[in-house]
Amino acid sequence: MHPLSVIIPCYNAERTLARTLESCVAQPEAAQIVVVDDGSQDASREIAAQFAQHYPYIELLSMSQNGGAARARNWGAMHARHPLLAFVDADDEYLPGALAAAAQFLQDHPRQPSIRFDVEYCGFPADITSHPHFAEHAATLSNTVPSSLVIRRSLYAAFGGFPLDDVFRRHGGEDGAFSLALLNIFGNPRLDDCKRVRMHYHPNIHAERYFRISMGMLDASDELVDSTREASWRFVRHAYDAIRELRDAELAPHLAAQASQSPPGQSA
Repeated sequence: MHPLSVIIPCYNAERTLARTLESCVAQPEAAQIVVVDDGSQDASREIAAQFAQHYPYIELLSMSQNGGAARARNWGAMHARHPLLAFVDADDEYLPGALAAAAQFLQDHPRQPSIRFDVEYCGFPADITSHPHFAEHAATLSNTVPSSLVIRRSLYAAFGGFPLDDVFRRHGGEDGAFSLALLNIFGNPRLDDCKRVRMHYHPNIHAERYFRISMGMLDASDELVDSTREASWRFVRHAYDAIRELRDAELAPHLAAQASQSPPGQSA
């Protein structure tokens, strides 16, 4: 199976980063783990550096100032060395066997560019988890959050990474735009036989806001809804155009011929 590069955007996550990293190093398929410190003011960098001393495949990148999770993910992906990318936030964790299941799925489905995990929502307020439509909204969110995503690096690059629009920087939603593009162009399948990612609740987490708006507990302004929708569909169109250009492009004949030949010393 293909090895994976795991990208962890991190901002002031000293209380949770060790747990996230421990869940990553427990995944044999995680051949490279890139922690992108997004201008933290706490001990996040030191924690990542301590892990890197014990695990040489952990790398620490430091951004000079806070740029947001999307920018940190994109920068981390630029340093990936493996054909599959996995993203996990610094307050989430993988459950045992998660990356093995994703790598196996993508090996068995070579024409599928990505796969999602089912997410376990841990510690969320009771009025959310007891809501009669919680399971439905939880499944929708599992199709969106970056920690549920494993994607081929080539497709991620073609999309241009996560969008960096100001509305997403201020209010979140870049992950929703990315999943919308996947859904409309390739489909957005999810392994829903069991939970493979655990999202831990903390105050002001974007997931709580999503649940409360979806469940009618919190109002979102029309201006915010419209601007987020507009930016999301703009990204979908951009991604679609990029994929269409790649499909229409012609490979150089001499390069295609070389690629079809066996490496030196090996028979076809």
